[in-house]
Amino acid sequence: MAELIYDQNGRLLFTEEMRREYTILIPQMLPIHFKFIEQIMQEAGYNIVLMTSTDPEIVNQGLQSVHNDTCYPALLVIGQMMNELNSGKYDLHKTALMITQTGGGCRASNYIHLLRKALKKRGLDYIPVISFNLAGMEKNPGFKFTPKMIFKLLGAVVYGDLLMLLSNQIRPYEVHPGDTDALLEHWISTLLDRKMSIRHMRRTLDEITESFVQIPVHRTEKVKVGVVGEIYIKFAPLGNNNLEKFLAQQDCEVCVPGLLDFIIFMGDHHMVDVKKFHIKFMKGFVSLLMKKLFVNFQNKLIDTVKKYPQLRAPSDFETIKSLTNGYLSDGNMMGEGWLLTGEMLELIHSGIDNIICTQPFGCLPNHIVGKGMIRVIRKQHPTANIVAIDYDPGATKTNQENRIKLMLSVAREKIEQQETAQATAQKQQQMVNVK
Repeated sequence: MAELIYDQNGRLLFTEEMRREYTILIPQMLPIHFKFIEQIMQEAGYNIVLMTSTDPEIVNQGLQSVHNDTCYPALLVIGQMMNELNSGKYDLHKTALMITQTGGGCRASNYIHLLRKALKKRGLDYIPVISFNLAGMEKNPGFKFTPKMIFKLLGAVVYGDLLMLLSNQIRPYEVHPGDTDALLEHWISTLLDRKMSIRHMRRTLDEITESFVQIPVHRTEKVKVGVVGEIYIKFAPLGNNNLEKFLAQQDCEVCVPGLLDFIIFMGDHHMVDVKKFHIKFMKGFVSLLMKKLFVNFQNKLIDTVKKYPQLRAPSDFETIKSLTNGYLSDGNMMGEGWLLTGEMLELIHSGIDNIICTQPFGCLPNHIVGKGMIRVIRKQHPTANIVAIDYDPGATKTNQENRIKLMLSVAREKIEQQETAQATAQKQQQMVNVK
């Protein structure tokens, strides 16, 4: 058994010996992206296991592990980890947990401390908790990012965003059900075996997109629904009760903004800090370099998708940011900050008026820049059909789905009215031509 070593603040460290012997459990957020992350870390020598369970017991475990006024994502992530530890599948003396940590003002930065408190409460404080971050917080001798890992993780974000975008646009119209998911699994299993360089990634982006547009489709009029909100609830099936699957069952095309925008946002707001709040210039300079790198890859992704007129390319980060002018300040950066408002506006400007804003309990920033901005957005864009759906331990899936169905009924009625108007206009034109 590995020796337990603590730092000067009493934090249990994940050591090099643990790296060789321990299984590391990580929660899933984005199903496509995190499969890549799991593969990348396994290749780097870590025994990673991605937790995908949606067992109802997870909520009960979360309620027992964190106080009931904390953020719903924290309750779910910590509950999922506790549920997995109780499953009997692992030797708990050779198991570690990993959780992301942004370091920002959002309470998500403290999930890691809530997790350690929950472990201590259950007598499991011999289980090390690893902070997954690129900001240099909570370093561990047994877990380090290498340049190769970082570049592959960058590739995972870019490829994940493209695959999510393409599969969501092709799957609702495929002639042969299952074609899209089969191609998606092919790329997930083979992409990371390819060379990871800027030149090779550009070529691979083209190849991925070309393969998806070759899938036979039958284009019909469908309700297009955008999904925005707090980052975990927006992306994670556990957090949003399999929202994307439910929308697919309702014969909708789903549009979920990518992860790249959020990562660029994180770099951008450090530069805003320098400009507006006078923090150290060097921090902003490093963030500027990171932002330029991610923007470069985002532009390559957008340019690739724009080659195909049948596809809808996302807007670039600066365009999304410009759309928020007149709505709120770019100094509004807690949680998803102004980006959440920007995502709703970008969807509307791209023709997707139907939007679900996922609202997790306990997320004050999200309620301000999400639900709090819906009224003013509707005032400027009367066609916007936006519904805020609350996700918390007491919210029933049936109630959530009924509210979404009501929003979809409004959207379908609008489509019927447009079709009727077009048919009437065509008849009138035919009559004019006959005369």
